[in-house]
Amino acid sequence: MTITEPPRDPSQRKRDLLARLAKEMDVWVATADTDGLPCLVPLWFVYDGESLWLATRLSTPTGRNLRDGGRTRLALGDTLDVVLIEGDAEMYAADEVPAPAAEAFLAKTGWDPRADSLPYVYFRVRPRTVQVRNGEHEMRGRFLMRDGVWRV
Repeated sequence: MTITEPPRDPSQRKRDLLARLAKEMDVWVATADTDGLPCLVPLWFVYDGESLWLATRLSTPTGRNLRDGGRTRLALGDTLDVVLIEGDAEMYAADEVPAPAAEAFLAKTGWDPRADSLPYVYFRVRPRTVQVRNGEHEMRGRFLMRDGVWRV
């Protein structure tokens, strides 16, 4: 790969990140069980300006891992244009999820887990660390958030 463009400045990276969070439907969700067995699945998501909201069944490894471990790593994009988000996960039963989050999820995905015949739960993922880079030349300055605080 030949790098012909200069690295984006942090403000541009954040604008690009927020646009992707609004547009993209799927995010890779990485979790681990109490024995450290990893699990990686794609899930639909919605971003409300502060947190990412996911929905899955509690009977799945991802649901159990998010409930029990309370942490996850999320990934968007391919290896050349990647977003990595580490965050804390909080579970909400379908009848406990805040209405604005559930309605935003429905508006974005066209699916309402609250109305599904199978029992689903929602997870609110509050980012603690956000990395954004488009190629090796953007490794420096890739952390846009640390300890839950935007750096830009």
